[in-house]
Amino acid sequence: MRRAIALLLGAAMLAPAAQADVPPGDWPRYARDPGGTRFSPLSQINDRNVRRLDTAWSFLVRPEGGGAIVTSATPIAVEGTLYLPIGNAVVALEGDSGREIWRHPVKGGLARRAVSYWPGDKSHAPRIFFSNGPNLYALDARTGALLSDFGQGGAVALGVPYNGPPTVYKDVLIVGANTQEMMVGPPGSSRAYDARTGAKLWEFNTVPQPGEVGHESWLDEGWKGRSGTNMWIWYTTFDEKSGTLYMPIGGPSANYYGGDRKGANLFGNSLVAVDALTGKYKWHFQTIHHDLWDSDLPAPPVLVDVKVGGRKIEALAETGKPGLMYILDRHSGAPVHGVEEKPVAAGDVPGEWYSPTQPIPVKPRDLQRNSWTPDDVVTAADTNEAHAAACRALLASYGGSFFNAGPFTPFFLHEEGGPVKASINLPNNGGSNWGGSAVDPRTGYIFINVSEGGSIGFIEKRKDGADYGRGTTGSSQLYDRASLTGPGAYSTFSAPWKDPKTGRTVTMPCIRPPWGRLVAVNANTGEIAWAMRLGITELLDKGKQETGRGNTFGGPIVTAGNLVFIGATDDRRFRAFDSRTGQELWSRTLDYNAQSVPITYRGKDGRQYVAIVAAGASDVSPRRPDGKPANAEALVVFALPK
Repeated sequence: MRRAIALLLGAAMLAPAAQADVPPGDWPRYARDPGGTRFSPLSQINDRNVRRLDTAWSFLVRPEGGGAIVTSATPIAVEGTLYLPIGNAVVALEGDSGREIWRHPVKGGLARRAVSYWPGDKSHAPRIFFSNGPNLYALDARTGALLSDFGQGGAVALGVPYNGPPTVYKDVLIVGANTQEMMVGPPGSSRAYDARTGAKLWEFNTVPQPGEVGHESWLDEGWKGRSGTNMWIWYTTFDEKSGTLYMPIGGPSANYYGGDRKGANLFGNSLVAVDALTGKYKWHFQTIHHDLWDSDLPAPPVLVDVKVGGRKIEALAETGKPGLMYILDRHSGAPVHGVEEKPVAAGDVPGEWYSPTQPIPVKPRDLQRNSWTPDDVVTAADTNEAHAAACRALLASYGGSFFNAGPFTPFFLHEEGGPVKASINLPNNGGSNWGGSAVDPRTGYIFINVSEGGSIGFIEKRKDGADYGRGTTGSSQLYDRASLTGPGAYSTFSAPWKDPKTGRTVTMPCIRPPWGRLVAVNANTGEIAWAMRLGITELLDKGKQETGRGNTFGGPIVTAGNLVFIGATDDRRFRAFDSRTGQELWSRTLDYNAQSVPITYRGKDGRQYVAIVAAGASDVSPRRPDGKPANAEALVVFALPK
């Protein structure tokens, strides 16, 4: 049923189909509604009064401090109650006070990122679902008790782990897969389960098997045993009217070498549309043919209705690490504003297969830089001489000669003892990451945060005993995971420098600012409506601090109060922007970095609240035994003064 909502400013009416089942004051999914709009019709907090927004309450998620942050979670809100995973437990909180209602301890893993809500049916009360990685659990939403009639004693063993809650469509729970980034290993297939019993309903092969659509895109039997190629993000979106589920699929393993997987490699780096009830294939759109850059599709698309030439098109917008936005007809996958297969450069790695073209949108234009010249190297005038000198030294360490051919620049082979030909790639794991996007259905504006940055490196033969990253031993570097060759001396295009004022060593990008932006795209025209720098670098001198910051870990929401709320940056700021102009209207410095997606909801007291989880180490963090600050995490909730 279409829902009319009166806005605070005038008689504008809103009726987005994607929000048909969402009460105005609730935020019952990670991205609020089935279409992932992250649009709230609440307008009690708006562009005229947001400057008065203040902290209402907070909840310390990790009071003991300790190791790495494990949640970076986004709560959900149903009828004034918040549900939140906190690593070693799932909790329910009163939305207007933060009082803990119940707590369910998590064993055998961690609960992070989010939980899912199922409203129940005539025979079943509402449920909360979460995953600890190996298993999917069902809790009574009222009490937090484990529900023994789901799976085996309240849990379903997933086989291939998934580090997020299921996407809920009717009585169907859809999950992806979190595989190690090894070329041969467990499949990255998506799966679905019954919300009542836990029975498995379907499985979709993200690497097409013989006889399936896309199988021909794997040459020389590269599909056999292939791992990766998975939906690793912890939520996805769907069209409730047509029952179509949209799965963003990551790149195939290994990340930087594909000589053993020749061909375009479907459904790697593809948006795949399937029937949500059956898993039956409908259509796909591949954003990268034969990925050699680890440029996954992290976040699912946002659904938006657009008008082009006077004609309404039910569309969606998908954005990934290369920072390219594809606006597609959500029923067919056809581009709305055009996509061209453009020739791209090839490398020289023996046995590698290079796609001669890659799909580049006609509109919108690139959301950030994807080509490089020496003029793009940071200068002392941009930051300071210490940082600029460190960047010059980084470039010199590669021999001073670099290759860049714009989007999808390849890496070249480096023989031991031979000359170096290093490639610089932009944005490379920058662009838009798992934070995803939001859309205002009244205007068709899509809001997306992007990071500027790059990579620099080459390919070398794999050395016995060498550490090539995740899936092998102990490295966090973005090296090749499991192939015969891998990037050598490969790094992000950034350099460390020592701040003389604090003595701290700081790493910053070696391209000229901005390093992060918040962008609004008009989906109706494909044009960028506005773009603002997002984040500041306080260590720099005044007049140079408006650099923008990397913002991989978080994303925006938008409200009927004409506000875009976003954390995402590593400068501990939580901000509100005017959704129509991009003007920053409000900012609050938090104890930790707000690198998650916020929500807004109505409490049982009738007030509108805005909440975000912030995490990290700071001066207010708990102390480790050595006296240094430990990581901590808190849910911080804001409201207007009473």
